[in-house]
This record gives sequence, structure tokens and C-alpha cells, in this order.
Amino acid sequence: MKLNHAIFGSGEGLPVLLVHGLFGQGRNLGALARRLAEGRRVVTVDMRNHGGSFHDPDHGYPAMAGDLADAIADLGGQVDLVGHSMGGKASMVLALTRPAMVRKLAVMDIAPVAYGHSQNALIDAMESLDLSAIDQRSTADAALAERIEDPGIRAFLLQSLDLKAEPKAWRLNLPALRDQMDRLVGWPDDLPKASFDGPVLEVTGERSDYVTAEGQAALRGYFPQARVVRVKGAGHWLHADAPEAVAQILVSYLGEG
Repeated sequence: MKLNHAIFGSGEGLPVLLVHGLFGQGRNLGALARRLAEGRRVVTVDMRNHGGSFHDPDHGYPAMAGDLADAIADLGGQVDLVGHSMGGKASMVLALTRPAMVRKLAVMDIAPVAYGHSQNALIDAMESLDLSAIDQRSTADAALAERIEDPGIRAFLLQSLDLKAEPKAWRLNLPALRDQMDRLVGWPDDLPKASFDGPVLEVTGERSDYVTAEGQAALRGYFPQARVVRVKGAGHWLHADAPEAVAQILVSYLGEG
């Protein structure tokens, strides 16, 4: 498997593949993986240009979907697929273009649309740190605070800072992510609609604005069978805001495989 990955559980049914969002890594979904692994084999991956996976100048959704297809082939050819944010878009692209590889699809707080925001300000903040002068995560947090007010976002980003590396480094290919930002917040316009006929569940946060009425309409344009569940009190990182509620929704939806 090309993507760096971790395996949880040892169930006999189809594995569950969990796919993280932008600036994340597989271990961000570790708590959810352990909960799902009580009855299933669960695999988390680091997407290209993230975590321990390879760096590549192409960070478009067709390439990411291809990485997931390679991983699924190594896992036996079919999985239940769960993707958050960027990982949700990559998962939708895979389901639409290689539908036989997915039994059930769950998408967490993202729609198949182009968004108007850029995350390059966060890349600016990360690149502004003089890592050679930082020995503790608290020092890095204080430096990031000059550009990023939200402590939750800083804590999330700092999970990708490797202070033990020589030299110290981000586990993110920041130049590639900056270069590909338009594709990251965008959506491919040449995908088939209604080509995946398996179950589809959108799990979105009550406090998130990522899945609007227009986003739900676009979702049903590609996946007419999709159901939408809103998690009370949760924002975009709903699996961190309401971990037990999200886990229970997915356990009930995915079943035993």
C-alpha cells in the first residue's frame, strides 16, 4: 500500500477505510477507528502530502482517489469508505469513478461543490515559524498564535509538526498544498452522476456551514440515494466535537460488514 496507514481490529467482514481532511493525518481519526474496530477491521491512511505518506506535486482529487483505489486493492478490492472534508471529496470521487470498490459511503461535513475559501493563510502561518528556534510544542503554539487566533486550529495543525526530525519539519508538503489550493477547495466538473448505487450517508455538524442547502442539492445530484444526518452541537470537525455521537451513527450505518 503506497499510503502510510494503520490497522485496527480484526473483523472478518469488509474493512472500513477512514480518510482524513486537509492538514490532517490518519491518527486524527484514531479514536473513531478504535470505536469502529470493536466489530470491524478498520484502516486509517495518511493522504499524499500528509503525515508519513509520500510527497507529490499533484494534489488533485483524481490523484487522491487513485491512491485510495490502490489502498483498497491491497485490502481485498472493496471497503466501506468514510471520508472527512478533503477526504470526503476524494472518497466521493472514488465512489463515482470506481463504484465496485465501495459497498457503503459515508461523507463527513463536505459537499461535492467548489468552495470560495482558501486555506493558504494557515500555510502562511506554518511557514512563518523558524523551526530551528523551536524546541517545544508550546513555543510553536505561541508563535502560531500571532497569526491564528483559534487554539483548536493551532492544536490541530501542531499535530503535524515533527520536532524530533532532523531538521525539524512539518509532516505536510506545504508548497504543493499551496500550489494546489484551487483544486483542493474546488470540485472536478467531469464526474459521472448517479454512477454509484450503494448506500450514501452525509454526516454534517449542526454548527458547520460546509453543507448548505445548495450543497445538499449537489450531493443528491451525484448520489440521489444520499441521506443527511446533522450532529447536534458539532462543527466542521464533528468527530472531535461529538466523538461518541459520530461513532454511534457510523456503527449503526456501517453494520458488521
